[in-house]
Amino acid sequence: MSDQSKLGDGTRCVHAGLPEPTPGEPFLPGPVFAAPYHLDPVLGPDATPNGYGRPDNPTRRRLETAIGELEGGDVLAFASGQAAITAVLLPLLRPGDTVLLPTDGYFPVRAFASETLAGLGVDVRFVPTAGPYPSFDGVRLILIETPANPGLDVCDVAGLAERAHAAGALLAVDNTTATPLGQRPLDLGADLVVASGTKALTGHSDLLLGYVASRSAELLEPIRGWRTTTGSVPGAFDAWLAHRSLATLDLRLARQSANAAAVAAALRARTDVTGVRWPGLPDDPAFPVASRQMRRFPGLVSFDLGNADRVARFLAASDLVFAATSFGGLHTTADRRAQWGDDVPAGFLRLSCGVEDTTDLIADLTAALDEAGER
Repeated sequence: MSDQSKLGDGTRCVHAGLPEPTPGEPFLPGPVFAAPYHLDPVLGPDATPNGYGRPDNPTRRRLETAIGELEGGDVLAFASGQAAITAVLLPLLRPGDTVLLPTDGYFPVRAFASETLAGLGVDVRFVPTAGPYPSFDGVRLILIETPANPGLDVCDVAGLAERAHAAGALLAVDNTTATPLGQRPLDLGADLVVASGTKALTGHSDLLLGYVASRSAELLEPIRGWRTTTGSVPGAFDAWLAHRSLATLDLRLARQSANAAAVAAALRARTDVTGVRWPGLPDDPAFPVASRQMRRFPGLVSFDLGNADRVARFLAASDLVFAATSFGGLHTTADRRAQWGDDVPAGFLRLSCGVEDTTDLIADLTAALDEAGER
């Protein structure tokens, strides 16, 4: 096929990682389930890329190729997004190193850093996604999440990459919320991308997945070794499901983003809803950077209903919005993040827009808010 970088998002998603057409074979071969493989009696593992299922699986490699085409780098797949992030933090950091993490990013990452990394002698520091950022002198690794989950703040990846490299630091970007169709951090100067594929990337709410991407073999090698040693690999069927799901990524994101735009506008028009955030709103604090950096805006909207009781009434009254954690799926969901330990108000909601018809979603959302009453 011609240079895929010149093709549209939909075309790249549909064809990402597929093998060359072979008469009588499926477009995407089914998952290979294997722990051991046959070995050459003389050459052993040197004769084949497959020796043992933990480091070797052709289904997983095909998925990694597909995601790599979208992210623009080499990819290692992991059993979950958290497994991918810890596989970056643990092999690349040593006692005495300093790591900078977002105060408003994924809560389990902050907990892991505070409890595990700090216990190993790593100097753990935190900074809000929107800044201001301190000097990076003496910092080994900066991990940012943009747009941040759940507050949806955005930071300037290219600007931070330039500052990080000038100080001798590495920059890793959590690309979960944006997906590689929303932004490509490696193109913006990031050294590493980490992401949860559980969410919008695969989008069917039926698997756990994570990945690390980079253009540096030197950085990926210790991460690969960590994965092999710890065994934090995705199963063959999950890898196959994820690859199958990539084909519709462009279509899913288009509807989710359109729904988010409509939801954000509808919420902004109400007097009983506060704190509406969506990076695609022209007056959102994140918009100036997001509009330069991102190719499309995510399907997430955050807002505040005042208290937990009103959130419960809203969710009970809605026919289309499911109460669920995680995000990026086909169904619209809402998550009261305070119940998971996020430092947000009790009535704060992260709404993940699905692919329902926009008119139906707005009508249901409006009716449910009306029934839930005032703050």
